[in-house]
Amino acid sequence: MAARVLSRLKLQGKRVLMRVDFNVPLNAGHPSDDTRIRAALPSIRHVREAGAQLVLMSHLGRPKGARDPQLSLAPVARRLGELLEQEVPLAPDCVGEEVRTRAERLAPGEVLLLENLRFHPEEKANDEAFARSLASLGEVYVNDAFGTAHRAHASTAGVPAMVPEKAAGFLMEKELEFLGRLLAGPERPFLALLGGAKVSGKLEVIENLLPRLDGLLIGGAMMFTFWRARGHEVGASLVEEGLIDTARDLLARAEEAGKEILLPVDCLVTNDAGGGAPGRPAGPDAIGPQEQGVDIGPRSREQFAARLAAAGTIFWNGPMGIFEQPAYAEGTRAMAQALAEASARGATTVVGGGDSAAAVRQMGLSESISHVSTGGGASLEFLEGKTLPGVAALET
Repeated sequence: MAARVLSRLKLQGKRVLMRVDFNVPLNAGHPSDDTRIRAALPSIRHVREAGAQLVLMSHLGRPKGARDPQLSLAPVARRLGELLEQEVPLAPDCVGEEVRTRAERLAPGEVLLLENLRFHPEEKANDEAFARSLASLGEVYVNDAFGTAHRAHASTAGVPAMVPEKAAGFLMEKELEFLGRLLAGPERPFLALLGGAKVSGKLEVIENLLPRLDGLLIGGAMMFTFWRARGHEVGASLVEEGLIDTARDLLARAEEAGKEILLPVDCLVTNDAGGGAPGRPAGPDAIGPQEQGVDIGPRSREQFAARLAAAGTIFWNGPMGIFEQPAYAEGTRAMAQALAEASARGATTVVGGGDSAAAVRQMGLSESISHVSTGGGASLEFLEGKTLPGVAALET
């Protein structure tokens, strides 16, 4: 990465404006999952211990450019204060004279959290005047919000263009290090495990990764588009009809290039995707017309786990089934366990955010994986080979 990193900055006596990703789920006014808050703690503590004043900014939810009390960052400020064991006041807004005054009055080591950036439509529009107001709150800019790095918003692209001293935070640095390793010099064999609902959401990742991979394992509902591409009947399972030819072309190109694409040999099918009925294993062409696939099957779990056991590097994005339903979570659980075992053997394992990251956390295996990305969309766009505006802004 061409950008400076936080550890190289001299911060004593300076006011640091840090973009963090505190877009966390709330339940009854409390963060129900504080993973993203905890992920920012190393950078926050470093700035405080360096004797700097710290102004944090984040968005929360989708308030559509208007103030919404249900999406205030107040619960996040309370939780962050608990984790830091010091009070973290919430500013009444993210811009304005009162906010600037409060930022200027911070003592070294003190932290101020700005109110939700997306209460202002100018944030998503990357409005220059809005970005300038934010930039005036700090002398140094740090971006530690990898989950928003694929958005050219005021806080991620506009502000760093106006602050001469800027750097990537520790979380951003770690994300780019692990994801960058997948594109340049991964330990081999390098395998990708892709799941989730739709092929369309993974096409560009497949196109960019396939030349670098030694093998691609496909599960989740997207498997049924590939099964159809091979001429199989899949009952009422989800299929993207417009992408059957694309899937067929991918299979043919992979075979020509000597790249393995491993599809499930069976799946779990049911008439009730809501989890009210137990599924039954079925192979291709053995799915009833009213049945749909909801997970990879037991033989596929064994086959995938055996293939992953020999990997040097594994990238995983997308669950193997409807893991939110306990009856259909076994395939996803088996893959999470396979990655944990591969990590224990010395392989580099990276989970690409989103539902797969949630599944790994739910199963208590986050600490057993080399890296669980905090950015679902950002991690995929990075692996698609796209330039992330929030990263590019740190390199100029």
